[in-house]
Amino acid sequence: MNDVVTMEPGAQLAADTMVVKQYLDQAVRTSPLDPAEQASYKKRIKELLTEKNARIVAHYYTDSLIQDLAEETGGFVGDSLEMARFGTKSDADIIVVAGVRFMGESAKILSAEKTVLMPTLEATCSLDIACPIDEFSAFCDQHADRTVVVYANTSAAVKARSDWVVTSSIALDVVEHLMEQGKKILWAPDKHLGGYIQKSTGADMLIWDAACIVHEEFKSRGLLDMRKLYPDAAILAHPESPNDVLEIADVIGSTTQIINAAKNLPNEEFIVATDKGIFHRLQQVAPQKKFIIAPTAGNDATCRSCAHCPWMGMNSLQSLCDSLEMESNQIEVDSELAKQAMIPLQRMLDFAAENKLKTSGKA
Repeated sequence: MNDVVTMEPGAQLAADTMVVKQYLDQAVRTSPLDPAEQASYKKRIKELLTEKNARIVAHYYTDSLIQDLAEETGGFVGDSLEMARFGTKSDADIIVVAGVRFMGESAKILSAEKTVLMPTLEATCSLDIACPIDEFSAFCDQHADRTVVVYANTSAAVKARSDWVVTSSIALDVVEHLMEQGKKILWAPDKHLGGYIQKSTGADMLIWDAACIVHEEFKSRGLLDMRKLYPDAAILAHPESPNDVLEIADVIGSTTQIINAAKNLPNEEFIVATDKGIFHRLQQVAPQKKFIIAPTAGNDATCRSCAHCPWMGMNSLQSLCDSLEMESNQIEVDSELAKQAMIPLQRMLDFAAENKLKTSGKA
């Protein structure tokens, strides 16, 4: 039987539970910097990067100032896995990860010999929060006949408990591969991405109940209204969005796939259902085109994310400078845990290499 069975391991594990609200309430929101302050911080950060042989890797969803600074100084801007892999190719002694905590952990797992810093250790992810290792491990034990496939947006401990780690761009291929082997799958943590994969492949999947608070806010009714206003616009959606949004989308894809679609499609206008932090890169790759953020459940005064991850927003020039100056907010992953987490990560990388697939994607 190929139906999705969405499990509810506990109300506290869903992405819209009190634990997420508490994290959001505690999030430090920095005041905007004036141009002189921006210039001062950028100058000092550049000095520190040179002194300490450090590089910045930034996610597409971070502030445009940080993205530009990373590229100006020999760092990298991209999706979470490519951010993590940057350290393996760089001669830098220190990698500063401007993103969320699971990205820093992945960077440390892949570059154990390097110092990995983050502007703040408080920056997390609703998917990570909603999949704590103790409950997840017990859930896996209850369904030991299933192959455990987890999305990259998870802790090192959850990765270590899995058989496969996947990004959004390679997940379909991995699940199809496992189906060919007759495997039943336990998927975690994003229920929307899991549902999209199950619908696309027909796989027998047991799906953990969690969601990204940004993508879950996109609404199909709002998209249909937007389509009336922009009839020639293509709708680009990330598969972490709800199914009714994906059914309307013209392109469903990872962060990198969305960027490529915006660049390569002939449309002049795009309605984009993913974190609005990506608009900086979209405007760089297609400056002549118009990008419109897809409507969410709320507005800037009331909604939880307003199409922007609040934890990504915790990365700032100030906190990045402080982290570099003091070499604070270091990411540490237990060596045995890292070794175990590397197994499913390497399995994905080997599979991608063997099948000439790209592993990049929002993760």
